[in-house]
Amino acid sequence: MTRCTTASWTANDLPEMTGRTVVITGAGRGLGLITARELARAGARVVLGVRDTDKARRAVADLPGTFDIRPLDVSDLTSVRAFAASWSGASWSGDIDILINNAGVMDIPAARTADGLDLQTTTNHTGPFLLTTLLLEHITDRVVHVTSELHKQSRIDLTDLDWRTRKHNGMRAYQASKLAVVLFSLELQRRLTAAGSPVRSVLASPGIARTALASHSRSNVINRLTFLTNDPERGALSLLYAATQDVPGNSYIGPDGPGGFRGSPTIRRPGKAGLDPAMAGRLWDATAELVGTVAR
Repeated sequence: MTRCTTASWTANDLPEMTGRTVVITGAGRGLGLITARELARAGARVVLGVRDTDKARRAVADLPGTFDIRPLDVSDLTSVRAFAASWSGASWSGDIDILINNAGVMDIPAARTADGLDLQTTTNHTGPFLLTTLLLEHITDRVVHVTSELHKQSRIDLTDLDWRTRKHNGMRAYQASKLAVVLFSLELQRRLTAAGSPVRSVLASPGIARTALASHSRSNVINRLTFLTNDPERGALSLLYAATQDVPGNSYIGPDGPGGFRGSPTIRRPGKAGLDPAMAGRLWDATAELVGTVAR
């Protein structure tokens, strides 16, 4: 695949988005909110799936464009199922041109969700996996998965995907969840292609963006990389590029600077572990089994 040159690409280069519907998770602040703002400015109808609907309404109150604010907590599988089920029957339903799985947490202490699952793994991978598969019949263009360059430092342990037997480590759990995102995209694209679907699965890495997500990390890794970080506006460009540009399925969009930590969006390559089709298939099965064990 030829790497594209995008050094001058900015949000001002977004295409006309009038008539298109975009669903963004975790869009009440940070990269998600910037992405929502710019897509709405370009004419899209933007649906924000958020935990705190009042906060999200305040965040977009003075922004131009069309926004729908809907309750969605991707760490709560009941909430995920309710959001997906309501899409078909509600007046705000219809085709979803683009789904952006943006919601995430980073390097948090061990915690379990209401479903008894690892909070970080569920927020970053398991919940978005369930949301995507439930909404897939409505999606017409693409799914954008927000990952991290830190996935390259990880591996997947299918025997303990949910961190039940291993000693929990917040940063390692984060890295593993973001590798799971990369593998999910690989297997999703394989299945879409096999089915003859025109829908694309695309990955976006914002680099190391100076957002609340990174600032809450307890790891010194982030502190050591401060000089390499993107500001949030530039970090969001990877999401916007992945959501709107004509890139091949399973493209990995990230900053063009050293290490993929900062810069303008371009097509990069994920880590070697994220290119393993056999592992991607096994992870899909393991994740499906994990969400299937939770009472509906």
